[in-house]
Amino acid sequence: MSRYFISLAALNGLLVVALGAFGAHALKNRLDEHSLELYQTAVQYHFYHSLALLGVGVLCLWHPQSALLRSSGIAFAVGILVFSGSLYVLSFSGLRWLGAITPLGGLAFMLGWACLALASWRLLD
Repeated sequence: MSRYFISLAALNGLLVVALGAFGAHALKNRLDEHSLELYQTAVQYHFYHSLALLGVGVLCLWHPQSALLRSSGIAFAVGILVFSGSLYVLSFSGLRWLGAITPLGGLAFMLGWACLALASWRLLD
């Protein structure tokens, strides 16, 4: 799983830098203030959790059999897709119903952090 998580983190890092630059340069004058704030929140959480995914991938190098680490990485990846993804789309489309999906991504992020905390407690003496 380490290879998958590290590769996914690197690809997400690449994507988030591109999306951040796009937002800073191309969207500044095209989105209203609220939509731009949504977009910036999506970029921030996308970036933070790409780094978290990288950390999980590195930890998996030493503990490849840890179900908690695998669960953490999967939860972070799902959180990026659902939380940041829904905010990206919401900022462009204005589809308010996407706001109901975003908290599910936040729950995935929290699950990822909880699994990482439990894994560290169990694996790192």
